[in-house]
Amino acid sequence: MIAIVDDEESVRRALQRLMVSAGFQADSFASGTDFLDSLRAKLPDCVVLDLHMPLVSGFDVQLKLAAEARQIPVVVITGHDTPESKARVLGAGAAAYLRKPIDDQVLLDAVANAISGKSTGQSNGKTSPPPL
Repeated sequence: MIAIVDDEESVRRALQRLMVSAGFQADSFASGTDFLDSLRAKLPDCVVLDLHMPLVSGFDVQLKLAAEARQIPVVVITGHDTPESKARVLGAGAAAYLRKPIDDQVLLDAVANAISGKSTGQSNGKTSPPPL
């Protein structure tokens, strides 16, 4: 199951449709809190995580997953790209960092690679090494 966490309803719907059309089961969450609460019932195979959300950001979710030693691959998506954000999430172990708008195939490839354990540090189709 792929968890999609984004505060924008239209983005969540579009990403969920994309995942389902590619053969994945997908659940979507409107907030980081909703997603974290869901982990008591079921762990996803991968999470597609927006960085900038109110209250509990994608950064917060990623830190919480690490603090709880949850080995859930994270594909970060953001509309507010900065070198600092990219370095922070990749340094914390994100499998990929993608800028919105996201190419469907690039996202599907990033999710497939994350699930298979192939963390690339991918950034919208261009591979960049994780920061030191």
